[in-house]
Amino acid sequence: MEEYSLKADKKVQGMRIDKFLAAELDDLSRSYIQKLIESGKITVNENEVDKSYKITADDFLKIFIEEKESEIKAVEMELDIVYEDSDIVVINKNADRVVHPAPGHYDDTIVNALLAHVDNLSAINGVKRPGIVHRLDKDTSGLLIVAKNDKSHKELARQFKNRSVEKYYYALVEGNLAYEKGKIDAPIGRDPNNRKKMAVRKHNSKNAVSRFKIIEEFKHHTLVEVKIETGRTHQIRVHFSYLGHPVVGDKRYGSKNQLGARRQLLHAKKLIITHPFSGEKMEFEASLKSDFKAVLDKLRTKK
Repeated sequence: MEEYSLKADKKVQGMRIDKFLAAELDDLSRSYIQKLIESGKITVNENEVDKSYKITADDFLKIFIEEKESEIKAVEMELDIVYEDSDIVVINKNADRVVHPAPGHYDDTIVNALLAHVDNLSAINGVKRPGIVHRLDKDTSGLLIVAKNDKSHKELARQFKNRSVEKYYYALVEGNLAYEKGKIDAPIGRDPNNRKKMAVRKHNSKNAVSRFKIIEEFKHHTLVEVKIETGRTHQIRVHFSYLGHPVVGDKRYGSKNQLGARRQLLHAKKLIITHPFSGEKMEFEASLKSDFKAVLDKLRTKK
């Protein structure tokens, strides 16, 4: 049984509890949260509530999730495959897809789709995360590399650990940046007020470095390319929020102007690796998803 705790602030006062938790807990769907409420697995100030409960400032919520132990099913789903050989498969992940099974998502993940598409995946990460070398947030789109065998997995994991993998993202951020390019060197750790959030912190943190350059400027927004030299949780989202330029659509880290976006407009655009068997340097690129493109097209008409 996993236990999470959250404290509500004034900004969410009056919001329905299921909507609030769906926004705060990325990997849990609203319908799954409603089931937890109905079964008494979510309490507010130590009391059970129903799904129509409205959040009050300073409410203290506890969420109890029982891990589901079962064999992961292969489920036929569309995969946007960028590259595939006998050792690896690279996909352009959709923004509404969780990478591996987790509470509330047992049969609609990238892993479920991969099991239906690939005969073998590495077993290093166990039954729930076969082949998964790295991950992307549910609402982040773009390049994800998966290992088909244990040898490939170990070598790719080594490259990620040694930071020899080059990772580039596109992000649409609010406001206009003061510099055409720059380096954000600010340590990131768990937000002491909300365990599901990260924050720039002096203590209890790890170094985090992001380099950016402007790709396109709009009246009140900027499209940037970001190369991350470290791989901290929510790194780009936290760093740009810290600068006062949150990623558009990222309500968790302060985005105010959604521009119609239903998720944070963050996309893993380019990935450079060394092939785990051939030793060849390989570069992959993934086109932006249609929702990201639509927002950019809308902004371009207002230039």
